[in-house]
Amino acid sequence: MEGPVVALLILVIVLIMILISCIKFVPQASAYIVERLGAYQDTWNVGPHWKWPIIDRIAKKVVLKEQVFDFPPQPVITRDNVTMRIDTIVFFQITDPKLYSYGVENPIMAIENLTATTLRNIIGELDFDQTLTSREVINSKMRAELDVATDPWGIKVNRVELKNIIAPAEIQNAMEKQMKAERERRESVTRAEGEKRSSVLVAEGKKEAAILEAEAEKQSAILRAEAQKEAMLRQAEGQAEAIKKVQQATAEGIRMLKEAGADDSVLQLKSLETMERMAQGQATKIIIPSELQGIASLATTFKEVVNTK
Repeated sequence: MEGPVVALLILVIVLIMILISCIKFVPQASAYIVERLGAYQDTWNVGPHWKWPIIDRIAKKVVLKEQVFDFPPQPVITRDNVTMRIDTIVFFQITDPKLYSYGVENPIMAIENLTATTLRNIIGELDFDQTLTSREVINSKMRAELDVATDPWGIKVNRVELKNIIAPAEIQNAMEKQMKAERERRESVTRAEGEKRSSVLVAEGKKEAAILEAEAEKQSAILRAEAQKEAMLRQAEGQAEAIKKVQQATAEGIRMLKEAGADDSVLQLKSLETMERMAQGQATKIIIPSELQGIASLATTFKEVVNTK
């Protein structure tokens, strides 16, 4: 009896192991392609699934996460016949596991070849200089064309980037010389601009100094003129005051003579004294009033009287 029991126990264990092996768990961001008797049966998504033994099999495990492939440099020729090498990076994601499994034999190789031919077509329409400055345009065109071409394969191309553009050695040397010449030109322009700015600042400084000096000279001249004017005014006031005092003294003397009852002889004598004082001055010409002309005859008469005695 022990033999049949052991055999039954072994059979039960085998059945349990088979049942356990028929339960499959699909991890996150993955999909399983299941075939039954060699034909497509179903696509398993995340979670547990039951697989019939012997007749069912998992044909392909597909990763649904975004994938990145860096393809090696490809030789391309520009419109102006410059040969260069460009390597590209393609970011893609599998959207339909069934089409990805049955649409093309080797999807990665298909994407690589499609990328190379698309790149050659786009670069062939551009010049060398345009190729160096139109990376964004090239990336956008390649992404659009690859996305359309890979859609029947269940693949969506999210992004395409040109990683390196490797130009021929002689063109690289020419570009380096051109860049060096451009840097030297910019340096010369910057230096000239600095010298020009310095000259302008120096000229403006001299101009401001000249203006300030002229303003100072003007103010000084104005002050000197005002000082001279004040001195002349004070001098004129002094002279006017002196003349006024002389006139007042003369008027006072005449008044006193009149009060003393002076006759014509006294007045003529005073006139002679006045003429003497006038003659002692610095004037070269003396104008004698007509009423004083009789003084000369008076002097002659006085001389004759003295001689007679």
